[in-house]
Amino acid sequence: MPNESGNDAILVLTNLPDTVSAEKLAEILISEQLAACVNILAPCTSVYQWQGKLEKASELPMMIKTTRNLYKTLERTILKHHPYELPEIICVTIDDGLPAYLEWVAAINV
Repeated sequence: MPNESGNDAILVLTNLPDTVSAEKLAEILISEQLAACVNILAPCTSVYQWQGKLEKASELPMMIKTTRNLYKTLERTILKHHPYELPEIICVTIDDGLPAYLEWVAAINV
């Protein structure tokens, strides 16, 4: 469903433990036409609590550009191919942006 500005684009964020798994997931999302573009970012250090223990890990953040109506399928696909028991999957609504770019993202639905 488009937001107030009329676009349907969303940004989905997740983190992967290594380049191989990040590139594999990105290729699956693009080849299955679930995303217009996936950016694999530079490694970062994540600090978090997991099962009562303080954890620290190097991860590769991913920015996935897609549309609202593809989100549930994209989420299921990430869960299926993600190596973590509980992966971070966060959907961020894109309120505004370059119209031509947002139209390009929306074209994956056509």
